[in-house]
Amino acid sequence: MEYIPNIIFTLLLIAGVGFFASNIKKMIRNIKLGKEVDRSDRKGERFAQMARIALGQSKMVRRPVAGFLHIVVYVGFVIINIEVLEIIIDGITGQHRIFAPFLGGVYDFLIATFEILAFLVLASVIVFWIRRNVMNIKRFIMGELKGWPKNDANYILYFEVVLMSLFLIMNAADLTIQQGVLAGQFTSEAALHYINAGSFPISGFIAPLFDGLGFETLHIIERTCWWLHIVGILIFLNYLYWSKHLHIMLAFPNVYFAKLTPKGQLTNMEAVTKEVKMMMDPDADPFAAPDPSEADEVPAALGANDIFDLDQVQLLNAYTCTECGRCTSECPANITGKKLSPRKIMMETRDRLEDVGAVINKEGEWKDDGKTLLNDYITPEELWACTTCNACVEACPIGIDPLSIIMEMRRYLVLENSAAPTELNVTMGNIENNGAPWPYNQMDRLNWSKE
Repeated sequence: MEYIPNIIFTLLLIAGVGFFASNIKKMIRNIKLGKEVDRSDRKGERFAQMARIALGQSKMVRRPVAGFLHIVVYVGFVIINIEVLEIIIDGITGQHRIFAPFLGGVYDFLIATFEILAFLVLASVIVFWIRRNVMNIKRFIMGELKGWPKNDANYILYFEVVLMSLFLIMNAADLTIQQGVLAGQFTSEAALHYINAGSFPISGFIAPLFDGLGFETLHIIERTCWWLHIVGILIFLNYLYWSKHLHIMLAFPNVYFAKLTPKGQLTNMEAVTKEVKMMMDPDADPFAAPDPSEADEVPAALGANDIFDLDQVQLLNAYTCTECGRCTSECPANITGKKLSPRKIMMETRDRLEDVGAVINKEGEWKDDGKTLLNDYITPEELWACTTCNACVEACPIGIDPLSIIMEMRRYLVLENSAAPTELNVTMGNIENNGAPWPYNQMDRLNWSKE
């Protein structure tokens, strides 16, 4: 009977981690629906970029208040997980504070650090909630954040408050039991299981609320908080897949695979580049028989009409988006009232990717659902509002590139649908006929100097 809690805990742990792993497997499958792209070059620069931006939060602190609070939550999340590791081992083995005998005074320091961080996380989360729900900051009240995205952000904040509170209340009950054992007040075998270990600078202020309670009551409080805390973490872990907070894990690979080329340098289309090179090669024979190895290949779409036409890094970007809105708040098109929101571009790409994944989950393979990313999720009006200034790419704290998706979809509109705006068609016609965007013959270019 004494091992039943350990068995139940182990089964819950296996189920929680297993369900999470199955969802991550689906996410990887969805990302692989995109075109392969080689980002294996310049590994040293990529690791340095990842350490600076993803680990070091260098772009977050460009907005000092939000950046500092995010670092507090980020550091707290990472370091407090050391305590979670101990909780897991305790749950499997039936021990209590299993690291304490091995770490000695270091253990006291760690628990004190965890508590201070937990308190700072609580304070930061409360400020984040006020910023999102009270202060009416423009990027948090825009149309694309209504409904689920707004609720999702708040759910995570509530999760953090509950988890940190349970951690501190659990420690306060534990401390009260330890003090009762030392004072000879609690002498049962179950009470002696609570070894004297840890330093509690925050929960020490909560512990007096438990004065006068018997061991059984304190034990129930401590165990209840312990179970709710670890089960809450498993629920939180599995909730991440549906949440914008998936960036907790994806920020690192996303930054690693981000472009290292100058941000203003657009990627050339391989098919178009090949055609241009052939046109400029005086020895090329346009009527030559095609390469036999390419005879059965289906020509790739010029640009992107759906998520299958985007590359895998762009789809990873969609899953990584934090929906923070820094990109949109910096976008000159959005600032001047245009329909474009780079954040919405990423959110709609992820929504389309998830809808495609749902069809695959149901049918076992992809079957056309009659929708495409272009038009059904993202409109041409949004795409043509973009000035290609790269402000969104520069603003993103984790290396997401909305502009690359916008450009691929605009290429599709022009090259596959011939659906460029009239002004752009005129400009391209002038370039083709006159070698410049202006409607003047090359022989007349210097006429202005005669006036």
